[in-house]
Amino acid sequence: GSAINVGYGIVQVKIVVSNGKITDAVAVQAPSGRNDRWTNYALPILKQQTLAAQSDAISGASGASYTSYGWYKSLQSALTKAGML
Repeated sequence: GSAINVGYGIVQVKIVVSNGKITDAVAVQAPSGRNDRWTNYALPILKQQTLAAQSDAISGASGASYTSYGWYKSLQSALTKAGML
């Protein structure tokens, strides 16, 4: 997906699609430095939500709204590129 600037870093999501299903979702870029704690907390939650929803219908990680927003926007562009949105 697209790289999304969330103000304190870049969030970029890569999805793997197999037989029309999202089989993996990883952050190829995510905020680091003083925001590591929130990033490390949010990414596993966002991945799990993406795999469960099989779409961009995710609720995000509480307390990590910027990272969640960046993930959502990048996920939308990745889904569009994969022809799933």
